[in-house]
Amino acid sequence: MHIQTAAVHTLRDFEHGAVVPPVHLASTFELDRASEEGEYAYQRGANPTRAQLETVLAALEGAAHGFAFASGMAATAAALSTLQVGDEVLLPASVYGGTYRFVDLVLPGRGVTGRFVDDLGALTDEDFTPATRAVFVETPANPTLRITDLRRIVELAHRHGALVIVDNTFMTPVLQRPLELGADLVVQSATKYLAGHSDLLAGAVTTDDDELAAALALAQKAQGGVLAPQDSFRLIQSLKTLPLRLERQQANAEEIVAHLREREDVRQVWYPGSHSAEEARIHASQATGRGAVLSFELAPALDRTRFLQALRYPAYAVSLGGVESLICRPATMTHEAMTPEARAHAGISEELLRLSVGIEDARDLLADLDQALEAAAR
Repeated sequence: MHIQTAAVHTLRDFEHGAVVPPVHLASTFELDRASEEGEYAYQRGANPTRAQLETVLAALEGAAHGFAFASGMAATAAALSTLQVGDEVLLPASVYGGTYRFVDLVLPGRGVTGRFVDDLGALTDEDFTPATRAVFVETPANPTLRITDLRRIVELAHRHGALVIVDNTFMTPVLQRPLELGADLVVQSATKYLAGHSDLLAGAVTTDDDELAAALALAQKAQGGVLAPQDSFRLIQSLKTLPLRLERQQANAEEIVAHLREREDVRQVWYPGSHSAEEARIHASQATGRGAVLSFELAPALDRTRFLQALRYPAYAVSLGGVESLICRPATMTHEAMTPEARAHAGISEELLRLSVGIEDARDLLADLDQALEAAAR
C-alpha cells in the first residue's frame, strides 16, 4: 500500500458504516467484574481513539509500534527517557532549541549526560565511550539543513551498543524512513507537517523494537504526556492529506530556493544538500525529496527588520510545516535557549532566517519575497 493510500485507508470498518472513526472521550472504562481485566482501563494508559492514531502513525512509518504524545517535546523526552543514570547521548550542536534545553537542563538531573558534536557525519569510533548509549540525529538539521549519513551512524552506533534516535520532523515518513535504514527510534513533532494546520500540538514516536516499545508505553502511563482523544481524532484526519500537502510545499520551496539563489541581495541559501556535493549525495541516497524548509541570510547592506516587516504572506512566527508559510529568526526564537557561543558553534548566525514554505501559490510567495527584499534595500 502506497503512503497516500495508507494515510486514508489504514483505518476501516467503523460502526454503522461510518467512513471516519468515532471519538472516544471516556477517561475511564468499565472492567470485567470477575477477572478485573479489560482492553482499556484509564485514558492515560490507553484510549481507543489514540490507539487508532497510533496504528496510523506506525503504518505510515512502516513500524511495528507507534505512540502519540501531547507535543513533540513530550515525544522527544519519552525517547530520551529510555536512557539510564550514567548514560551519555551524542547530539548535533545545531539540534532544535527545545531538545537542546531538555538535554542541557533536564537530563543532567536524571544522571544522563548530553555531548554536543560539531558534525555527526565526522563521528568515529574514538568518539564513543563506554557510557555512550544513544546518538540523536536530525537530518536535515534544524535550522542549518546539514545532512547526516544515517546508514553510517547506525552502523557506527550499533557497533558500540548505542541506540540511534532520529528526529524526522522535517522529512516525515513521506520523504525519509529512518527505521528502514536501521534507526531504533523515530521521533516527530506532529505539530508540524503531520498535523499541518498550525492548530494542534502533538508528538509521535515509532519503533520496531519490542523492548523500546514497552519503555515508551511505560513513559506514556508513568509520565502522562499523552495526546487527548479529540486531538488524536483531528490528527488522524490531518494525516490523510499529508502527502498531498507536502508535495505542494516542497514544489514551492524548490522554486523559492532557485529564485533566491539568483538574487544578489541574498547572501546565502541553505537547503538540504546545499553544503556540499557529498551531503547532496547522502541525502539523495536516504530521502526521496528535500522538504519545504530553507534558511537564508540577506546581503549585509539590507535591513533585516524592514525585510520582515514588508513581508505580506509568511507570518513571523515559530513552528513550521503548516499550510501557511512561516518565517522566523532562529537565534532569538527557536534556538533562544542556546547561549550565543553555542549558537555560533552550531553555525546559527544572528542574521539567519528560516522559512517554512506553505501551500500558497508560488507566484505570490515569490512576488512577496521580491518586494520585501526591495523594501529592505531602501
